[in-house]
Amino acid sequence: MALKIRLARHGSKKRPYYRVVVADARSPRDGRYIDHIGHYNPLLAKTDENRVHIDPEKAKAWLAKGARPTERVARFLGAAGLWEWKHGNNPIKGKPGAKALELIEARKSKEEARKAAEIEAKEAAKEAAAAAKVAAAEAAEAEKVAAAEAKEAAKTAPAEEAKEEAPKEDVPAAEATPEEKPAD
Repeated sequence: MALKIRLARHGSKKRPYYRVVVADARSPRDGRYIDHIGHYNPLLAKTDENRVHIDPEKAKAWLAKGARPTERVARFLGAAGLWEWKHGNNPIKGKPGAKALELIEARKSKEEARKAAEIEAKEAAKEAAAAAKVAAAEAAEAEKVAAAEAKEAAKTAPAEEAKEEAPKEDVPAAEATPEEKPAD
């Protein structure tokens, strides 16, 4: 039977209070225990002497019988000088898991695609602006050509109009057609 020195939660909802107990490792957290050797109240200040209380004789006896403390209880026993507690070193703990790595890769690929689309859009906008400048220059050139042609046409037009205009005979009002006569 593997013995553990661990915390068993008691107290009410949102008001935790823990007992430090010796229990079989297979029993539930708040279930049956063998011996009660102390208590821990996390609601008290860290400097308060009543925050953690462990009976040193009972703890030594159970440690001698082979009971192993959990990480939190090992800290308490280390502070009391009953157990040599070392800070755990788990470099893998901070690394993301497989799914998180997949999500990170997906985000990277989306970001790269977004940046590529932005660059492509900027290039397309530059090309459109260049095409618009060329079109504006062509339009301005076409206007200049049209203005020059209009000047040429204006110079030659008065002479041609004079030739085309022949004196017309005036038709008297009496000879006007019945449709053109004013109504009486």
